[in-house]
Amino acid sequence: MRHYRKFYIGGCWVEPQSTNTLEVINPATEVSAGVISLGNQADVDAAVAAARAAFPAFSSTTRRERLDLLKAIASEYQRRIGDVAAAISDELGAPAWLAKGPQAGLGAGHIATGINILEHFAFEEQKGTTLIAKEPIGVCALITPWNWPINQIACKVVPALAVGCTMVLKPSEIAPFSAQIWTEILDVAGVPAGVFNLVNGDGPTVGAALSRHSDVDLISFTGSTRAGIEVAREAAATVKRVHQELGGKSPNIILPDANLEEAVTRGVRAVMTNSGQTCTAPTRMLVPAVLNDRVKEIAKTAAEAISVGPPDNDVTMGPVISHAQWSKIQSLIKTGIDEGATLLSGGSGRPDNFETGYYVKPTVFADVRPGMTIAREEIFGPVLAIIPYEDEADAVRIANDTPYGLAGYVQSGSIDNARRVMRQIRAGQIHINGSPPDLYAPFGGYKMSGNGREWGELAFHEFLETKAVIGFEPTP
Repeated sequence: MRHYRKFYIGGCWVEPQSTNTLEVINPATEVSAGVISLGNQADVDAAVAAARAAFPAFSSTTRRERLDLLKAIASEYQRRIGDVAAAISDELGAPAWLAKGPQAGLGAGHIATGINILEHFAFEEQKGTTLIAKEPIGVCALITPWNWPINQIACKVVPALAVGCTMVLKPSEIAPFSAQIWTEILDVAGVPAGVFNLVNGDGPTVGAALSRHSDVDLISFTGSTRAGIEVAREAAATVKRVHQELGGKSPNIILPDANLEEAVTRGVRAVMTNSGQTCTAPTRMLVPAVLNDRVKEIAKTAAEAISVGPPDNDVTMGPVISHAQWSKIQSLIKTGIDEGATLLSGGSGRPDNFETGYYVKPTVFADVRPGMTIAREEIFGPVLAIIPYEDEADAVRIANDTPYGLAGYVQSGSIDNARRVMRQIRAGQIHINGSPPDLYAPFGGYKMSGNGREWGELAFHEFLETKAVIGFEPTP
């Protein structure tokens, strides 16, 4: 059992202002894995005040000082990476390979990327007699979700630190353990008091308090579109900058000249990774109608090869995060069946031999029409919808027929064909032929998938203000 009852404010572990606590449930066992305290307005006020007090000094640090700090964080993170992975398994039920590999590994990756970018980042640029200066925006509120917890913490905290901002982190109360380890890492690495602060709590209380706080200059939120709308509403009165990475319903267009076996199998596996709890998951597979029958055979075989089980087993997929999420997914699976989609594999209920744990069967629907619920709603579970298309123009139309625009995927035997189709998809990040993530590539969405960009150099700009100094003659 983990007991994390204190918050990290002003460089110290402090008692919360209220006695409210929350049990954190391990989704693999449905048993309590630990307890955290839930913050309130007073805790937020204290954390924001600490960040505000620390800002003048930290924003004035040199590039070299901040590089040294990030390198110290990188070293301590590597020392504690096993603890990070163990925390992610406890809070998320993630299989060991996933927790130790992509989940914890992304934290190290974002730190290393931030160091490399900071080495050469241009904070000033001369344009004639005007100096364009990039300065840290101020106090940042960072609200992160539960599905890739360390990834989403690191991709906000690292660029904020790199450019000289101070911050308050509110991680998901459903998966807060890895955030605790992250905070311990920053403390040991020597982050100055007040620069980084941690307050646990729920969205309606701590999240809303941060969003509307007059001393917060920027709010960076990752989560559902519904919650993002509420964050923006709360932030509007103070006209602070709002950066959001929200939902997705990403299309995966398989062109007729693709290696069908490879493309379909890869697409099925990508949806099932992290139990389908990935905002960029290619949950709509668009396939040529003339190849639909063969696609069904391949997809069914691929789905039935997905193994499900607890974190300590050698399995492909663990549980989903909570009973509420499990119930939502079950409801949408039933809706898919009721609306007439062809159930190729999986379906309702837990997998065989599982009486406890929030496990979902790897589910694949075929013959899905673009207007069906499972083709339009973000399910956030291991559920794939295969949609036939008539020609390339039809595929592009279906791909763009969504309120979301976070990611897209194109599979083709011709790079020219892939590039032509890619340019027509309205989404923030496109993957061609199974290309892996690139930590230097901007990450963010079009439409209701959010605004602004994380990852890479553009992430730095999210935490900077632009100052134009007119009449600033360059030094000879």
